Amino acid sequence: MIAELSDAAPAKINLTLRVTGRRADGYHELCSLVCFASLGDDLRLSAGPALKLSVDGETAAQSGSIADNLVLKAASALRAQMPDMRLGQFHLTKRLPVAAGLGGGSADAAAALRLLAHANELAPEDWRLMKAAQATGADVPVCLDPRPRIMRGIGEMLSAPIALPKLQAILLNPRVAAPTAKVFAALRELSPDGDPAAALLESNAAPKQDELIAALAKSKNDLEAPAIGLFPAIGDVLTTLRTTNGCLLARMSGSGATCFALFETSVAADAASAQLQSSHPQWWLQRTTLGG
Repeated sequence: MIAELSDAAPAKINLTLRVTGRRADGYHELCSLVCFASLGDDLRLSAGPALKLSVDGETAAQSGSIADNLVLKAASALRAQMPDMRLGQFHLTKRLPVAAGLGGGSADAAAALRLLAHANELAPEDWRLMKAAQATGADVPVCLDPRPRIMRGIGEMLSAPIALPKLQAILLNPRVAAPTAKVFAALRELSPDGDPAAALLESNAAPKQDELIAALAKSKNDLEAPAIGLFPAIGDVLTTLRTTNGCLLARMSGSGATCFALFETSVAADAASAQLQSSHPQWWLQRTTLGG
């Protein structure tokens, strides 16, 4: 194995999220248009005889115990299928907020699987990687190859990649943790008809920006209302974003509390970012691009 390997773990953004049903086992089924941001965590893997993990970074203190980290869970799931695989020391640099609707832990786990695949000369399409991803968490499969896709079921049904235009965006979090299970427990209404934006994009897999924004506007995130009910600060963030000059669309990602706003140009997004950083310095804010 190369002495050290590294990979990015980009933030996952749910541009839409419809909860289409609830299964007998209690899991909810989804239809979601997912893309990835140009920012996230970073993961390194150094050669070594044992599986270990160390964590640093600005949100490391909120990421929980190392023993429960999804990086180790993903590595163990792959090792269960490959008992003789090369291991090593992982080092995770956490930048994304925790319980934030950005799939940070899932992205980290997916990055771990990609690094182990590289270290063990596995092809990216090796079935053992997807099996390990599914065993690790519902969002890990879509993060394994981080390109825009439509995600269905509980995360195991993925469309082919979709060629979204690069979107100029701001991510904003009121520094509130929104545990996924708590938000789902507060959900009262389902969307059995699915996601109209996803259906449109499956027939037009390379939309222009205005076409994409129009399609997104026809859909929503079904978890937004229950999340706001539990954590009113999310509603404050969305109101602020939607009234910011140049905002084309603002929506919560995943189960929250992070929200995104889309802008027509990088100039408009930069100006809005500067304005929001000045007016709300207490919030976590990142200027980024999505898709592309």
